[in-house]
Amino acid sequence: MNTQQKTSQESRDIKLSCNNVWKVFGPNPGKFMRKHKQKPSIEDFLNTDYIGAVQGVSLDVNKGEIFVIMGLSGSGKSTLVRCMSRLHKPTVGNIVFEGQDLSKVREKDLIHLRRHKMGMVFQHFGLLPHRNVLENVAFPLEVQGISLKNRKKRAMEVIDLVGLNDRIENLPIELSGGEQQRVGIARSLIVEPELWFLDEPFSALDPLIRAEMQDEFLRLQRMLQKTIVFITHDFHEAIRVADRIAIMKDGEIIQTGTPEELITDPVDNYVAEFTQKVPRGKAISAGAVMDEISRAEFSSLEKHGKPVMSDTPIENCARQVLTQKEKVCVTDESGETFGIIEKKKFINTLFDNI
Repeated sequence: MNTQQKTSQESRDIKLSCNNVWKVFGPNPGKFMRKHKQKPSIEDFLNTDYIGAVQGVSLDVNKGEIFVIMGLSGSGKSTLVRCMSRLHKPTVGNIVFEGQDLSKVREKDLIHLRRHKMGMVFQHFGLLPHRNVLENVAFPLEVQGISLKNRKKRAMEVIDLVGLNDRIENLPIELSGGEQQRVGIARSLIVEPELWFLDEPFSALDPLIRAEMQDEFLRLQRMLQKTIVFITHDFHEAIRVADRIAIMKDGEIIQTGTPEELITDPVDNYVAEFTQKVPRGKAISAGAVMDEISRAEFSSLEKHGKPVMSDTPIENCARQVLTQKEKVCVTDESGETFGIIEKKKFINTLFDNI
């Protein structure tokens, strides 16, 4: 990530924070944690009836970003998200949402938060089989006590967003898997959530429909700019949708970063294995392989050719970089040059010879 991107990200508002969150399952988790001074080791869990599903997780989710949590089955990602939404109460640590410590919120107020400020989409769509599309989408507003007229009006608006206007009278059984998932998405959006949780939302779909739903999801995010926590076990899906990714293993966060950071600078072999088969040319941008230069350094260049934008995938500018005799400069959105691409570094990055 370049300096300008870092500055931009650091200045964004934090929507949700996890602070040293532990979720331990067992007969008396609180007593177990106190016995081990709130920081049990792997050895402490061995030969006991306790499971450390989430272990010492601290992270921030920024307003308006897609924050992906990924890991293998059993890594703790779904449990962590349930702690974030306070469907699970953390054994130790706290969750802060919009500056409010959720551990100090009464159950009645938590329910209100979930109904009015949080949206959730799960792998299994959970549609009401006896209700049609319009009724399924409107259901959260029915729970809130909104009038029939107003909830139908709002339901039609979000149904239009997901492109199901011609299916409003259909029952779930009459819909394809992709259409059912669109209904689930529309239903979660109807409350206009500040925070949107998606737990493996597309994993039950076949590859073609899954790709279409990813496109639809990104289209909606461009329009709505929600703060999103997205769970997946598929790194290809993660790099396609994520602003940042947290990789989990055995209840812990191993590394957090942009897709490019995880690919080019994995913290260990476990992270490297996730990124091994990713097409680097598609996932890494020109901004990630450039060397930053000052305005003065740019002015002193004797020759430079056609520039490339910093967010251009390196596969899209490979021919230019490898054949252009002049220096290839990198520009930001305003057209200002702030980097330069060296061929050797570019080749090493493209072919993983770092």
